[in-house]
Amino acid sequence: MIPKTMEVLTTYGIGDWDQKLTQTVLFVPGVTENKVVNLYPEIEYDTFEGFGGAITEAAGYVYSLMPEKDKKALMEAYFSRARMNYQFVRIPIDSCDFSLSQYEAVSDPSDTTFSTFNFDIPKKYILPMLRDAEAAAGRKIPIMLSPWSPPAFMKSNGKREQGGVLLAAYRTMWAEYLCRFIEEYRDRGFLVKRISLQNEPKAVQTWDSCIFTAEEEKVFLRDYMWPALERHGLTDIEVFIWDHNKERVYEWMRDIIDDDTDKMIAGAAFHWYSGDHFEALDLCKQMFPNKKLIISESCIELLKYDGSDAMGSAMKLSHELMGDLNHGMVAFYDWNLLLDETGGPNYVGNNCLAPFLYDTQNEKLMPQLISRYFEHFSHFILPGSVRIASTRYCEDVEATAWKRPDGTIALVLLNKSEGNQPIVVRMADLEAGVVLYPRSITSCVVS
Repeated sequence: MIPKTMEVLTTYGIGDWDQKLTQTVLFVPGVTENKVVNLYPEIEYDTFEGFGGAITEAAGYVYSLMPEKDKKALMEAYFSRARMNYQFVRIPIDSCDFSLSQYEAVSDPSDTTFSTFNFDIPKKYILPMLRDAEAAAGRKIPIMLSPWSPPAFMKSNGKREQGGVLLAAYRTMWAEYLCRFIEEYRDRGFLVKRISLQNEPKAVQTWDSCIFTAEEEKVFLRDYMWPALERHGLTDIEVFIWDHNKERVYEWMRDIIDDDTDKMIAGAAFHWYSGDHFEALDLCKQMFPNKKLIISESCIELLKYDGSDAMGSAMKLSHELMGDLNHGMVAFYDWNLLLDETGGPNYVGNNCLAPFLYDTQNEKLMPQLISRYFEHFSHFILPGSVRIASTRYCEDVEATAWKRPDGTIALVLLNKSEGNQPIVVRMADLEAGVVLYPRSITSCVVS
């Protein structure tokens, strides 16, 4: 490909952050050496599947409070091709911290046939939001299901919270329970594509949680979950292991994937909360090149970060996304699609930010700065895009480059510095110049 033009869109500013600059830049011959971002489309890496977010009970509850015009605006922002173009959703199995209270579909240890199975809360809050998302997208939306805890009676501590372990006597019943959830959604016409075996298997939380070792997860998958999927004709479901922070994702894959389990595992899911660890993804790709790496959760936790620092939050999450994209991630799931003005509801007070908040007191939808930053990634890096090689000249400027299905190249640039960064995009011995504004994000389409 010989580049001719570069369409440029920039979002910048810390006050009226909705400032945008659009321009068209021509490629010309040049020999610039300094402040260059190089693109090498002949060198290809991973194929990207798309972006998405989570529909929790909290998100669905806040959504239920909104007037129709705000619901429509939210769904179009997330799921229309003209805006964020989200492809997927992730849904918790039973309650998680972003629920109004704890709940589970079955609480009777003797109910091995699940005759008391209760799907009322998903029907009340999750399914309406999911249906509207599909209407806005104009297609079925693939779902990833994730459990935070088995029912309390199946665990060593007898409760959903504070970790505990799955009792060996209930491994078969728990596998059947997970299959039942898949079927509940599929029987209603929804497209369940993926499941993780346990959200955050190393975390003992004050909310719904359950501890697994790698060996325990391996045994559960090999001897109980996979046979259950086979019995129910559900082996088309992609199974993801780990579903926790990146610092241990390689060890989990190393300890679980073997000749027996290889066919059962689509890949590993990970979260962002323990730092970059981008090299961990490199290890996973090197040792398990045929397995998918997906980020299944990331957000700004208000107990950890200053929620009023909109720019700082946008920079943190965009840096994370840049690194994951450049080190083998093929799908991204943000955490809650929607929360209230406090970053909740969360039944244990573990409030977080979301790209969109809804002020329940003043009945106002509040897009957050991070939604604009995420849109630069999700709108321009289309499903089916292939990552290409690129180089950059300094730590202050981050870049990720993707060849899109139509042959054009999407380049997303993050300027983390406090000053302007005049740069040159160089490809096939041709150059195009652009100025990156302080603490801004810029998307370029090269054609």
